[in-house]
Amino acid sequence: QLEDSGGGLVQAGASLRLSCAASERTFSSYSIGWFRHAPGKEREFVAYIGWRAINTNFADSVKDRFTISRDNDKNTAYLQMNRLKPEDTANYYCAARYYRPSREPGGYDYWGQGTQVTVSS
Repeated sequence: QLEDSGGGLVQAGASLRLSCAASERTFSSYSIGWFRHAPGKEREFVAYIGWRAINTNFADSVKDRFTISRDNDKNTAYLQMNRLKPEDTANYYCAARYYRPSREPGGYDYWGQGTQVTVSS
């Protein structure tokens, strides 16, 4: 089970850090992905971090502004979002996939409930 949190309403240029907490003790065996879904748009990949935190990957739209990390001792992953833009407004979901990460949402086993990020101009 995943619980994502940290969303909110901010102005353009601000920062937010999203958290993805897992209740599963085998968290360290799962890669974590972040996806977002804005009204009227398809769900899109944002970033992932591999189960050993060695490899990360970002969507082109965020790769110079967002970072992703994980703390396996706390069973938690983080998405640090800097220099937020209005187009980043969406509901953000974290997801867990056994071992290998993916940019495709279909391969993920568990999903959080989502946390809303709203960026005003």
